[in-house]
Amino acid sequence: MGDSSVLLNVEDLKKHFPVTEGLLFMKTVGHVKAVDGVNFTINEGETLGLVGESGCGKTTTTKTILRLEEPTDGSVQLYGRNVHELGGDDLKEYRTLVQAVFQDPWSSLSPRMRVRDIISEALVVNRKVTKDEVDDRVDELMVQVGLHAYQGTLFPHEFSGGQRQRIAVASGLASYPKLILLDEPVSALDVSIRAQIMNLLKDLQDQTNVAYLLVAHNLATVRYMAHNTAVMYLGKIVEHSETEELFEHPLHPYTQALFSAALPSHPDIVREEIILPGEVPSPINPPTGCHFHPRCPAALADPELMKRCSSEEPQLLPAGPKHLVACHLYTGGTNGATGLMDKMKAAASAATQTPEEQVEDDSSSESDNVEAGPEGITEESQG
Repeated sequence: MGDSSVLLNVEDLKKHFPVTEGLLFMKTVGHVKAVDGVNFTINEGETLGLVGESGCGKTTTTKTILRLEEPTDGSVQLYGRNVHELGGDDLKEYRTLVQAVFQDPWSSLSPRMRVRDIISEALVVNRKVTKDEVDDRVDELMVQVGLHAYQGTLFPHEFSGGQRQRIAVASGLASYPKLILLDEPVSALDVSIRAQIMNLLKDLQDQTNVAYLLVAHNLATVRYMAHNTAVMYLGKIVEHSETEELFEHPLHPYTQALFSAALPSHPDIVREEIILPGEVPSPINPPTGCHFHPRCPAALADPELMKRCSSEEPQLLPAGPKHLVACHLYTGGTNGATGLMDKMKAAASAATQTPEEQVEDDSSSESDNVEAGPEGITEESQG
């Protein structure tokens, strides 16, 4: 996983967009709370996965880190320095250390620039380098991402989708960054190409010790690539843990429902999907207390728990070793929905079961339900 020193520290990050009305005399009538108090850290050489429904604030978080958006409150610190206070040469240095690879390689690469110029742009703009140094770096990166050096004279439209994304990765690596923000880096690619790009990114991380912030909807991608994973809902992180721990033992009701909605790892696996009632609330006027309480099966099943969840906002607190969750079910007090929570956990974890494991579980369950009768004859055989 590389060096364990902290690279990026995001503290209480908020980004609220004003909602205005009127033409000549516009006035603010509310705010869209796209990101509302997000905290996380990324260590050198590690990958943090950021998952959640569309509109939960993942992309806005990455834009704020890239300084494409100014935060309403909170801070983003790289090596302990607030990036939104940087200017001049310090800002140039920051832009070399933090790069991005976007979702669609068809729109993220300029059609008027040759590949060699696209890859070298960040290096030329932000660092003082000679032409020979630029040429050597571009040739090195082309080979590193699985392309040929002579292809640098071509234009993006002369490449396939997978090759274009390799060019985007090479462009992100050109300035020797410490952190690359990956916003859905493989979702626009064919399934056969996705594995190649994911393996490429992991290999490059091993070689260069670069860190990734991976935003993705595909949970299998996150599980394969990320060391740690954070789950967002309506602008807040509701659960954060090491990736394998999170996928094996999801705690928050939203995390369990999200994982249960993912396609199973094998077509023979049959599992129960957790259907959430209602719609995602508006970020302009989010619910009081826990934002998830109007849709939470545990809260809806327990009036006492609902009363607490609707009035008191849960904090992101430890529920186990390196496992943080923002849920009143794990912070003491009301725990009247334990049975329901166990059922939800079982449904969510079934996505990771192999067919053999599921057959074993079914067999043991059947044997538990067969009670022994007199003289060793079971009730089942008597029927």
